[in-house]
Amino acid sequence: MPVLLFLIDTSASMNQRSHLGTSYLDIAKGAVETFLKLRSRDPASRGDRYMLVSFEEAPAGIKAGWKDSHATFMTELRNLQAVGLTSIGQSLRTAFDLLNLNRLVSGIDNYGQGRNPFFLEPAIVVAITDGSKLTSSSGVQDELHLPLTTPLPGSELTKEPFRWDQRLFSLVLRIPGHASPDPEPIGGVPLDPSPITPMCEVTGGRSYSVFSQRMLNQCLESLVQKIQSGVVINFEKTGPDPPPTEDGPIEMKYGPQSWHSCHKMIYVRPNPKTGVPVGHWPIPESFWPDQNSPTLPPRAAHPQVKFSCVDSEPMVVDKVPFDKYELEPSPLTQYILARKSPHTCWQVFVCNSAKYGELGQPFGYVKASTALNCVNLFVMPYNYPVVLPLLDDLITVHKFKPPAKWRQSFENYLKTVPPYYITALRKALRMMGAPNLLADNMECGLSYSVVSYLKKLSQQAKIEADRVCASVGKKAALEGGIKLRCRSAALSLAHRKDFTQLLNSIMGDGPALPMEANTKEFAGFQLAALNKAFKPQGLRNPYDIPRSHLLDQLSRMRRNLLHASICILKGQDQDQLHSIPIAQMGNYQDFLKHCPSPLREADPDQPKRLHTFGNPFKLDKKAMMVDEADEFVTGTQGKGKRPGESSSPAGGGAPKRRRCMSPLLRLGRAYTPPKTPPRILYNDETELGNHINNHLESYRNSDKEPSPALESELIQQRNLLQLDEVEKQENRVQENGQSSDSEFSLGSEGEEEAPHRYPSPCQLKKIRNQESQELNSELRVLITKEIRKPGRRYEKIFYLLKQIQGSLETRLIFLQSIIKEAARFKKRVLIEQLENFLEEIHLRANSMNHLDGF
Repeated sequence: MPVLLFLIDTSASMNQRSHLGTSYLDIAKGAVETFLKLRSRDPASRGDRYMLVSFEEAPAGIKAGWKDSHATFMTELRNLQAVGLTSIGQSLRTAFDLLNLNRLVSGIDNYGQGRNPFFLEPAIVVAITDGSKLTSSSGVQDELHLPLTTPLPGSELTKEPFRWDQRLFSLVLRIPGHASPDPEPIGGVPLDPSPITPMCEVTGGRSYSVFSQRMLNQCLESLVQKIQSGVVINFEKTGPDPPPTEDGPIEMKYGPQSWHSCHKMIYVRPNPKTGVPVGHWPIPESFWPDQNSPTLPPRAAHPQVKFSCVDSEPMVVDKVPFDKYELEPSPLTQYILARKSPHTCWQVFVCNSAKYGELGQPFGYVKASTALNCVNLFVMPYNYPVVLPLLDDLITVHKFKPPAKWRQSFENYLKTVPPYYITALRKALRMMGAPNLLADNMECGLSYSVVSYLKKLSQQAKIEADRVCASVGKKAALEGGIKLRCRSAALSLAHRKDFTQLLNSIMGDGPALPMEANTKEFAGFQLAALNKAFKPQGLRNPYDIPRSHLLDQLSRMRRNLLHASICILKGQDQDQLHSIPIAQMGNYQDFLKHCPSPLREADPDQPKRLHTFGNPFKLDKKAMMVDEADEFVTGTQGKGKRPGESSSPAGGGAPKRRRCMSPLLRLGRAYTPPKTPPRILYNDETELGNHINNHLESYRNSDKEPSPALESELIQQRNLLQLDEVEKQENRVQENGQSSDSEFSLGSEGEEEAPHRYPSPCQLKKIRNQESQELNSELRVLITKEIRKPGRRYEKIFYLLKQIQGSLETRLIFLQSIIKEAARFKKRVLIEQLENFLEEIHLRANSMNHLDGF
């Protein structure tokens, strides 16, 4: 996933206009938008990450960082303003520190353990500037200097501020203010002579000197092609030049050649299946790791790889993994391809990588492809000319059963290998089918103090990364004022004994003051800084009135004086109250950031909902509930059925959906039914209502204090039963052909009540079964809620189970469904108690020989 960081020059010189009529800053903004459009044509751009840094001081200069969206990037780009100095050195350091923010946390640099090209985070820094003088608070600079001090932890482990997978490209705008009559030169874009050019070349990039809009578009297309996954390596020749070949160039040149030293990139291609680069072997460090050393020597950002021009035979053993990287076109690749010898190779080394010897042992070779269209770098095991024949004998001769002599030769080889190669070698042997050749307790080569130091740096880098990400977008606090420097350490003039004489000299009544008593020197005096957030107060502060607006201001002041009421003057002109410069009319992002939320949360106790695509009602599943010691249940169960939707076998269908609680049925407020004619209470209804009331009274009269949740649930059950009674009465009256409204009116007038018709035994049985089903459905909902709660307090569940209505078969089926619900949430203790409760029901039913109670 490439990282594209745009460093935009926001100095005051970017306000200069070109012959196109636009300022340099507008051209820079348009160039970024054009670059994004060109990049979006590539399908690989879906994983790009964009960042934006200006020339302001950090953290205000970081406009879009790691956690900011693409919309924030575009908004901050449009809101850039050209005010300030050309502090490109400090801004470059801020950009590189932002890119290196997470490298220590992820361990991508792998300090002291070799350089892994497949562990990379490719980044391109595109700087757009006008190439003017480098200005800072200390003056004008001729050369580009990056600050040596940085708050980023672990920066001392690398000599340079950048890394080997980060490159800098600069677009230096040289578009003239007047159109030139001469035609534009056709060809490549030249390098720019500005101080940023050497910095670009050091990182592996380049600069572009842009003189027209056409050249700018050409540069942007070239930059899009530069977005490649790879790392930069310094290739340097060691030893004599190679002899000429039969098909290669015949002429011999003496002295240093361009191909002797190349600073180019090797392409690290991602795996087409996973999209992530895969590799096996590292590039060795330039030092031998010492387990007694308390610190690590700082490494260079780009490894120095030496290549020997002695022709060697390329070695590859079947089943032994190797890494292959393509070299970026350079004078070195052109020279190798011109020799037309694809069957020979040149070995590569890293100086001081071996325990003895300055050059070290070869870790791979460079070789032209068979089709002679590119040059590849093959990374092999360290000192591969020794270990590959041993591994070949292990596979073909010994059949993975090595004798003692082979083991001795392999142990001698391991003594010459840097210790950090052991992990990669063990992994390769496991892939080959020989996992037991290397012991698991072999050391990695770093001392305990170094390992502890790296862990500490990782923790500090994580804290620093969180701090920087939190400070992105925040403006720096305004200073209280500009302090004036005092040339002398003397007291202020007001504290002098001869203050009166000095005052007379100032008024012209006395002799002139000496230089040491200059009246312009005041100890601790400050000049107020201009705060752009406040609007100018023309009617209050005369210093807010520009010189060109003095006459207009006099008219405003006269109008304010004449049109004001008695003793009331307006402090600000009505026209200026709502006037905003045109450049700031569309800048409403800062206002929205500081604006409070217009709406409060509907229910702050509920878990926050995630803004997920396709399901806006998905709940946050980060909260976990613990039931057993080794069981975890997510806090929001959204995948299972709702408790009210579970089918009841005895009910002959799905029960009704639970009624929503109206404001009249809230906790602690009993429901008062409307005045209705008296009716006959059936035995089952009276018994059910009395049963719940008796339980409430027993809890209140007992010494044990009932829990508020249990009492509120019982009150809800009683209220629901009262509401059900009223609805059932209305239904019975309507079934008998009588109007409920008329009965209510008759009852209110005090007239005689109409005679009631008693239900038949079949209707009574049907009513009782329906009421039992409704009560059991309510109990099922309450029991299911209790099962979902964490903990092992199951007293309320068994209390509610005793309220089940119906025959013994109905109760047993109900209890079996509750056991299944508990098994769905893996409540093993509850399941065991429910099974014991089920056996107790069977025993009591057999002993008492009845079906109504247990």
